[in-house]
Amino acid sequence: MTDPLAHVVSLLAPDAGFSKLVTGAGAWRVRRSEEARPFYAAILEGSCHLTLGAGPPTLLEQGDFILVPAACDFATSSLEPPAPGAPLLHAEVGPGAFWLGPREAEPNVRMLVGHSSFGSDDAALLVSLLPGLVHIRGNGRLTRLVELLNEETHARRPGRDVVLRHLLEVLMIEALRSTSGPAAPPGLLRGLADERIAQALRQMHDDPARAWTVAELAKETALSRSTFFDRFRREVGLAPMDYLAGWRMALARDLLRQGKVALGQVAQRVGYGSASSFSVAFARHVGTPPMAYARRHRSVAC
Repeated sequence: MTDPLAHVVSLLAPDAGFSKLVTGAGAWRVRRSEEARPFYAAILEGSCHLTLGAGPPTLLEQGDFILVPAACDFATSSLEPPAPGAPLLHAEVGPGAFWLGPREAEPNVRMLVGHSSFGSDDAALLVSLLPGLVHIRGNGRLTRLVELLNEETHARRPGRDVVLRHLLEVLMIEALRSTSGPAAPPGLLRGLADERIAQALRQMHDDPARAWTVAELAKETALSRSTFFDRFRREVGLAPMDYLAGWRMALARDLLRQGKVALGQVAQRVGYGSASSFSVAFARHVGTPPMAYARRHRSVAC
């Protein structure tokens, strides 16, 4: 049976941007505004603060790992940040190595940080199913994966891009499954932590072409229709049919980008009885007819 978490991460198509070793010393602060790109970091030594938007600072310490699937406005800083208006000092001190703060100050943190991107046009939909911040303490596997990503980024060996893509997929899956459970915010991870809802999610991912109804999915989970509907919406954050529709369109976009199957086959694979009914639904959901979408993405690929 299909693994929904692996399926979502694979469709996100994470692609490596860059990775670097950062040393912070004295009072320092870095603020970035990204275009909803993934950001991750592993704290090797010392400690620092991470602040997302206008939220409170999160303490990061040695052995911690963080993943922000869609970083838009965030900052990292020393525990005692520089005074307002003070110059923000940073310098590249070697290939892939950066120093933050006064050069004469004692280091207070060493961390590996990285930015990547998602190749999927459905990244916003898929990321909405994930936590806004993943913060994990004491997971050595994650630190080793970040170290491998950093080494591969700067080694420039044959097959580098393929290795980086697979390492990023493994990193994301390892991080996300380490933070799943009922304490997670509504989304895919919390849904998968609920045995009954996880069964429905696996069924939808395993057979998206089936004409599922809420009643059929409820039967698969041995829940009443109303109990299943309310529980699914509470745990996943979407109504069952909304989740299924979004998932079908994510699959359809992926098939159209690949350009390996005809429109009628795409329609059948994602649960539509005809190419015309699929085209209407796709245009309503995406804003452009499926053939126009496919042509545009094939021309970009060329």
